Amino acid sequence: MKTATLKKADQADWDPAEVICALRLKGITLSALAKAHGLAESSSLSAALVRVLPKNQQRIADALELHPMVIWPSRYNADGTPKAQGFRAVQFNALEVARNSKAVAATGNLRKAA
Repeated sequence: MKTATLKKADQADWDPAEVICALRLKGITLSALAKAHGLAESSSLSAALVRVLPKNQQRIADALELHPMVIWPSRYNADGTPKAQGFRAVQFNALEVARNSKAVAATGNLRKAA
């Protein structure tokens, strides 16, 4: 018989069915969790299973007594801070590329691509 173990942070995100199963093992449904947090429907909580919704991710993780990074490692940096999403991610990456290219130009480590 297999024993259930928690996934490590370096693995892929949990499947939505795994999250729901973990909640049910604790005797919690998404509907009950939504009501406990004053939400009219559980649809916003279920949306957090497939989309980045930080508040709802935190609510689900708190119910499982885990950090959201354990459940959705692709949505968090190694230090546990949330990754930038959408336009902010594009903006951040453009800034990083600009900084890195200036640093490379300043050090004179420019090489031609082979």
